[in-house]
Amino acid sequence: MFDQFLSKADELLTDGQSFAIAVVVRYQAPISGKPGNKAIIFPDGKIWGWIGGGCAQPVVVKEALKALADGQPRLIRISPSSSPEEGIVDYSMTCHSGGTLDIYIEPVLPKPHILILGRSPVAKTLARLGKAIGYAISVVAPGADRESFPDSDLVQAELDLGQLKITPQTFIVVSTQGEGDEEALEQALLTEAAYVAFVASKTKASKLLGYLKERGVTVDRLSKVRAPAGLDITATSPEEIAVSILAEIIQVNGTKAASQKHQAQSPVPKHEAKDPICGMMVDVSIAKHKSEFHGNSFYFCCSGCKQKFDTQPEKYALL
Repeated sequence: MFDQFLSKADELLTDGQSFAIAVVVRYQAPISGKPGNKAIIFPDGKIWGWIGGGCAQPVVVKEALKALADGQPRLIRISPSSSPEEGIVDYSMTCHSGGTLDIYIEPVLPKPHILILGRSPVAKTLARLGKAIGYAISVVAPGADRESFPDSDLVQAELDLGQLKITPQTFIVVSTQGEGDEEALEQALLTEAAYVAFVASKTKASKLLGYLKERGVTVDRLSKVRAPAGLDITATSPEEIAVSILAEIIQVNGTKAASQKHQAQSPVPKHEAKDPICGMMVDVSIAKHKSEFHGNSFYFCCSGCKQKFDTQPEKYALL
């Protein structure tokens, strides 16, 4: 199971996907989860692996999704008697089995990805600096070779973005500087990347953006272009310009992460329902187990509670 877990995590990392890892670190019988049990939680709330029974899973999913949103790990405790302790997120164990579980949850987020279009001196320096701080680096440009970009994760000698995985974590920098500027910038703007920077003067950028507008690129997409690329630090040399671009990418990425953390910490109204069998509060938006009785909906933390309700709904519906 451990080998399968490592293989699955590696597969997701290679594919650039976000996920959270949950590991049982302590237990007190009677309970099904045991130390070392682990699971992967996906952004859609699905679980791969095992961290205990049905009463534990909704809590783990809830906290894992929070971890993916704010980027912070957490230690949660699910126990029959609430005993608040600093550093531990405490939940009541409402299932009849009782027992206690301590579960550590860690978010795994893909590294920011810098996609450089061009093989200019700025491109070469940016690729080297980006790799030095742990970012994923791809270089796409006619004539690009591994010798010029030895540390990059991908070097592609054709200006074709069709086969590349471009996500909101992708930062595109067009540094063609005279070698296919129009085509490179147009291809960049046809992606869903949230950041597109163009290494050029204001005059050149204005003319090129006007040309792309005539080509049918929407005003909304054109407004996303940062030109001249980078923070205004009066950079003049290719090396200084590369530093200013990397600084801007770090700033944008950090601002986005801070915003996501704030949103995760802000209270979000949720529609919750009480499981009539065990008493656990269930988020109805992600509840997997539901029954209808006399026109009313009932939600359950696990299949066991649902089955018990379905055998005598008239008994539990009024509780």
